[in-house]
Amino acid sequence: MIPFKAPVEDILTCLRGVAGAARLPDWDDTLTEEILGHFASFAEGVIAPIDEKGDAQGCRLEGGRVRMPDGFGEAYAQLAEGGWQGLTAPEDHGGMAQNAAVAAGVSEIFSGANHSLQMVCNLVPGAISTLLKFGSEAQQNAWLPRLAAGEVLSTMCLTEPGAGSDLSRIRTRATRDGDGWRIEGEKIFISGGDQDLSEGVLHLVLARTGEDGVKGLSLFLCDSDPDGERNAIAVTRIEEKLGLHASPTCQLAFDGARAELIGQEGGGLMAMFTMMNHARLDVALQGVAHASRAHQIAAAYAEERRQGRRPDGGEAVLADHPDVRRMLDTQRSLALGARAMAYLTMVELALGENRALVDFLTPVCKVFCTEAGITAADLGIQVLGGYGYLTEYRVSQTWRDARITAIYEGANGIHAVALATRGLRDPGGADAFADLVQELVGDDANGLALLSGWQEMRAEMGTDPLEKAHDFMMLTGELLFRALWCRIAAGGDEEHLRLARTVARRRF
Repeated sequence: MIPFKAPVEDILTCLRGVAGAARLPDWDDTLTEEILGHFASFAEGVIAPIDEKGDAQGCRLEGGRVRMPDGFGEAYAQLAEGGWQGLTAPEDHGGMAQNAAVAAGVSEIFSGANHSLQMVCNLVPGAISTLLKFGSEAQQNAWLPRLAAGEVLSTMCLTEPGAGSDLSRIRTRATRDGDGWRIEGEKIFISGGDQDLSEGVLHLVLARTGEDGVKGLSLFLCDSDPDGERNAIAVTRIEEKLGLHASPTCQLAFDGARAELIGQEGGGLMAMFTMMNHARLDVALQGVAHASRAHQIAAAYAEERRQGRRPDGGEAVLADHPDVRRMLDTQRSLALGARAMAYLTMVELALGENRALVDFLTPVCKVFCTEAGITAADLGIQVLGGYGYLTEYRVSQTWRDARITAIYEGANGIHAVALATRGLRDPGGADAFADLVQELVGDDANGLALLSGWQEMRAEMGTDPLEKAHDFMMLTGELLFRALWCRIAAGGDEEHLRLARTVARRRF
């Protein structure tokens, strides 16, 4: 097994030299480096070592309650004690009040070290954002300190057996009960729907309060243990999955569960999108983390495994062979380019000056970064050959864990359709994207030619956009990827210049 090493230097390079994090009014470069360094040490020493065991053991359902794998409880206790669950929470509620860019770096490291545990823990920042934007003062005072302290974890309860991506088909219903509400229905695919890490769970539940499609949906806070008593929420099943074995994906039955409305009645979808948009960028970072981890494993193996002879007759290692170098360079360029894409979007989100650009970039990040993670993991298996297909080096687990990222938080095809329709309906986002690419590529002829081709395709998207959605998404992602490599290479690092030349020759 090749130990996990947090890519702190690569994260800082992207934040500083590509994403322009210094533009943030609250940016503290020294503090950011210290935070990432501290979390990296924690991830390498505590979180990563239990990932393999968690994958082998998985979660189990005992007496209606979820039991996590050995060592996860102890690791979470240290995570909470270190204050990491409150990284983005306001200081007056016990948090560190760090911005989205810093939180993104921590999240990437967390995902690379232990994606399963990250899945259980990292819906909390989205819940905090939702409470800050839509919660009442009483709700904020009740929940923010507990979330920040790690006393409770959170979930996002959207999907139902007959309502996946089509939220208008949601049938879970909320009815008034005095000053509160009662929820009846079933939710599926709920990450961390139950666990034995925290004292309780705050479920954010999308439920029907009216009949007018998505306009009849409201968002509710549903405490797993109100007033110290178990709420009427039952775990009916833990899904058996290809990967993420240590992340309990639950089916939940709400049988008159007590809840309270957050935000306006009928405004549930708007409130839930605050959490969903955070989750989609977090999933993009998961893809980055898997691409980076797959390259780390493959590169270490290829530098040690002796295979064949060099042209000078000396003994060769795998990394000496051109085809292996091609695969390693592809992994490395995907990881760095996808990382730059995600952090640029996070910095723009934190700045809050160009919402149209962020809305345009978010689905592109989700699709490109997750596909990069899957591709890099697949290449990692190929580099290791037979050992890649075994579990010993764990690149097979990287592929299994990465594969879901193209599916959850909106399947990649749905994001392609959204970009081709809503993303182009208001020209502000696409215009801002074109301006960004122009700035990144400068006078690079290849970049300018690709931008011209993208503008031509954009002009044609008014006819049959659904048929062209996939191709337009692929072209948009490739354009941004290559443009960002122009910025990365401008830093003058010898390795980056070599990889930029590889990217320029990349077939698309």
